[in-house]
Amino acid sequence: MTTETIPNRFTQKSPEKGQFDQSFIVAAVEDFVSWGQSYSLWPFPFATACCGIEYMALSGADFDIARFGAERPSFSPRQADMILVLGTITYKMAPVLRNIYDQLADPRYVVSVGACASSGGMFHTYAVLQGIDRIMPVDVYVPGCPPRPEAIIEAIMQLQKKVRAQTIEERREEIREKLRIIEEKNRPIRVE
Repeated sequence: MTTETIPNRFTQKSPEKGQFDQSFIVAAVEDFVSWGQSYSLWPFPFATACCGIEYMALSGADFDIARFGAERPSFSPRQADMILVLGTITYKMAPVLRNIYDQLADPRYVVSVGACASSGGMFHTYAVLQGIDRIMPVDVYVPGCPPRPEAIIEAIMQLQKKVRAQTIEERREEIREKLRIIEEKNRPIRVE
């Protein structure tokens, strides 16, 4: 049987130089995993104030958070790996928020959305926590009162860059260091 009688799909040709240049991607498994994680961030929205309304707008057709792989809000912390703190946090809520953070899947990420979550906002009172970074490590801060949905999208994009750039061990080391700093800041002052 000659090659002329064999159908074209069965003929084997040696690849020409440069033919497969764009067909394959060579990378480490860890890079591939971090790329996949960056496009499958499942948020746990902890909405307490007007920033929660801006987050709701994010899921609509105008902003379409699904483009970034974060469209599935999870209301169980064990099924989420990113917590979006949206709004004012009081000292009474702080232990509950920290408990939810501890239950998130590892590696976990925190986005502080709006002035109230980031610094207490206009509520400089005895009851309002002056920034969630006093109880948990924050990865991305979103400014504004309330911030526009575009700002939250920008924060998710910044978080995706961070996820792609870090290995899991680097992430764990960063969290340990941030928690050490939080613990040291919250240590009571002793006057002797």
